[in-house]
Amino acid sequence: MESVINVLSDRQVWEEFLAYRLLKGRFNWHEFDEADTYVAEERYLDVVQRLQHGEPLSIPTRHMVNKMGSSRKRAVYSFPTDEMTVLKAMAFLLYRYDSQLAPNCYSFRRGLTAHDAIRHLVKVVGDTPTWAYKLDIHDYFNSISIPLLLPILKALMADDEQLYRFFERMLTDGRALSDGHIVSEQHGVMAGTPTSPFLANVYLSEIDRHFADRGVLYARYSDDIILFAPDRQTLDSHIDALSSFLAKYRLKANPDKLRIYSPGEPFDFLGFKCKGRCIDIADATRQKMKDRIRRKARSLQRWHGKNDIAPEKAMKALTRYFNTKFFEADDDAMLTWSRWFFPIINQTEGLREIDRYLQQYLRFVATGRHNKANYRIGYAQLKELGYRSLVHEFYKTKKQL
Repeated sequence: MESVINVLSDRQVWEEFLAYRLLKGRFNWHEFDEADTYVAEERYLDVVQRLQHGEPLSIPTRHMVNKMGSSRKRAVYSFPTDEMTVLKAMAFLLYRYDSQLAPNCYSFRRGLTAHDAIRHLVKVVGDTPTWAYKLDIHDYFNSISIPLLLPILKALMADDEQLYRFFERMLTDGRALSDGHIVSEQHGVMAGTPTSPFLANVYLSEIDRHFADRGVLYARYSDDIILFAPDRQTLDSHIDALSSFLAKYRLKANPDKLRIYSPGEPFDFLGFKCKGRCIDIADATRQKMKDRIRRKARSLQRWHGKNDIAPEKAMKALTRYFNTKFFEADDDAMLTWSRWFFPIINQTEGLREIDRYLQQYLRFVATGRHNKANYRIGYAQLKELGYRSLVHEFYKTKKQL
């Protein structure tokens, strides 16, 4: 089989890559035009030829960004634009190894999604009294041990020595640019880089296979894992096995996100709350969004008060911000609620809760208070300012399917 590194110089492969991303909604038309020009001018060849000659990529840049829904920071990494583009195409070609991953791994797979995980779990669990255990791995991508990953990767890529050597060079170079200075660090597979999801799947493939081979109801999406058992004793046995694997791979569970669900209790996974056949938005996800609404509204209320700006302008800014979060993001890295939740939920309690909360804080932006007088600002006026109801948009989407 021809090496992925060599295949990357094939113009037809790049055109297939662009077509795939366009069909998957990963481009808006402006971005697609730019990418199409990039391919037409064969600007990828310089990077690809350097890789073919065994040269390393540039030193990655480390960025500290806020974790979604919180003020905590996490490290993500990037390479120069042309190198990132080549890595995206490489990640597309790495699907040649997808069949070697276990079927209970749902993250970054071709033909398997988070929605498939939720549907499968709900279908199998149904109304059966079941125990469950859920955990989140702390700082997963950046905590991966490269000395442990490389032998796994070498065995997987026995058919492509050139590709393995590329990853070996990239992953063992512990340098990064931070604030313009070169630092040395352990940064795992570098969250934010296009190939990191694939490498993260490979790293935990033994764990996935262990539970798949034993017929355990188990699902993993990146750093989120949930498994089920018919009784507490069996669940404890599964937890012990999972804990041993995490210790073996030098990973730590986030203690704040460990959860055991008893029979009859709804279980949460990937932001969804599931009970029987009912699927809604998880309580923790609702609270994170309410916290974000409150912070943003208070900031805008202070801004328009200090600058003598019309309240309607601040209200419009708040509606635009959350319309983007909920419905309209062009950035393929941003998962809107309509993309993530609408296709799978069948309950609207969570959407209604967020609708009420956002309406409350739109009125607060105008008055700076929470009282009955705020309701002088009617629902029709909120709509005129651009407000879109999650519940209304959800049902409109369902009718279009």
